[in-house]
Amino acid sequence: MVSQEQRRRQLAREKFLRQQQRRTEARRKARMRNSVIASVLGVLLVGSVVSYTAGVFKNDDKKANAGAEVSPSATPTGKAPDPCAKPAPGKVKSLSWKKEPAMTIDTSAKYTMTLATTCGDIGIAMKTAAAPHTVNSFNFLAAQGFFDHTKCHRLTTNGIYVLQCGDPKGSGMGGPGYTLPDENLKDKSLKGNVYPAGTVAMANTGQKHTGGSQFFLVYQDSQLPPSYTPFGTIDAAGMKVLKKIAAAGESTGQGDGAPNATVVINKATMTKS
Repeated sequence: MVSQEQRRRQLAREKFLRQQQRRTEARRKARMRNSVIASVLGVLLVGSVVSYTAGVFKNDDKKANAGAEVSPSATPTGKAPDPCAKPAPGKVKSLSWKKEPAMTIDTSAKYTMTLATTCGDIGIAMKTAAAPHTVNSFNFLAAQGFFDHTKCHRLTTNGIYVLQCGDPKGSGMGGPGYTLPDENLKDKSLKGNVYPAGTVAMANTGQKHTGGSQFFLVYQDSQLPPSYTPFGTIDAAGMKVLKKIAAAGESTGQGDGAPNATVVINKATMTKS
């Protein structure tokens, strides 16, 4: 006998997967459309203008999220007070690379990533040996200032319970220009297709090996297919920050939208211990 709660979770998962499929198809059509537009522009424009346009299309094509685009916002109902501070001065850097960075980390060492956010610091113990490509990429991106001043653009409060960050565009459409292989999908913490509270995992497009820079932080056990690389664990102080953000709610009132809290990563750092 399936309980009402189990049925609710099942419906939420099915809705989530349908959204992923629709977005993957939309991205495919967008790539075809952009190819045609790029061809026309190649005839009409020359020099640096062509180079700039091609770069824009290339960046737009690298969408790394777990069905991550924020749904169109409905009118918020009873928006909670913003519990977070104003962002530090500075702007998001416009950075992109053609391929995954070379391996520079010590895969036998321990690494910690600290997200200094407007809502408080979130410390993450990285699973270096289990997800070396992912950890190496974050080490590289953090050193480049890629995450600094970026918004955490998505909060889900129904069915799955995650805060999603790592998009320099703040829309669910951005990435570093390269993709990463899936890793650690058989992590012992993923039991019964549940990503437990405290997990940090890569977002993707719903297809294999499409992670980029976007990631999600799980603040409450969330039932998801084991398709998203788990690469870190949030510390106790970070979990308190996430709970505060979640308590403020999201913008649509439907359980999936931009967080009401002003969640900005002022600075991301990686340290080796």
